[in-house]
Amino acid sequence: MNKFPLTVVGAEKLRVELQHLKSVERPAVIQAIAEARAQGDLSENAEYDAAKEKQGFIEGRIADLEGKLANAQIIDPTTLDADGRIVFGATVELEDVESGEPVTYQIVGDDEADIKQGKISVSSPIARALIGKYAGDSVDVQAPAGVRQYEVLDVLYK
Repeated sequence: MNKFPLTVVGAEKLRVELQHLKSVERPAVIQAIAEARAQGDLSENAEYDAAKEKQGFIEGRIADLEGKLANAQIIDPTTLDADGRIVFGATVELEDVESGEPVTYQIVGDDEADIKQGKISVSSPIARALIGKYAGDSVDVQAPAGVRQYEVLDVLYK
């Protein structure tokens, strides 16, 4: 399996979710299954069916998180020395050339992406267009509404 990039913060969030699933959710669903079994006939027991379905989801998510963490290449943006070049983990301050509106994005792994928090996936069109650029560069991004042009104002490693 290929390694995929993940920031330190993103890896920690996945570890916290994994720990919660293993220490809270898994025991709770096991208890719910035991209680449903105690009610007798399992063939028409909706609580048992729901608990088994939830158990399947939890076990699948645990396996998914363990696989992601095992194959993650964890990158700490604060230790990067990319000489001002935009790389994975960098925080980029941009200006939309057409509207003059400033925007700030951090380039993160696919599992960490959250546009509302200004975190864009490294595989997104805008991140792919930004990688390798420097402050002062102009970038054309193919967006669903057409080509958008941005000017890179600053590149930070925080």
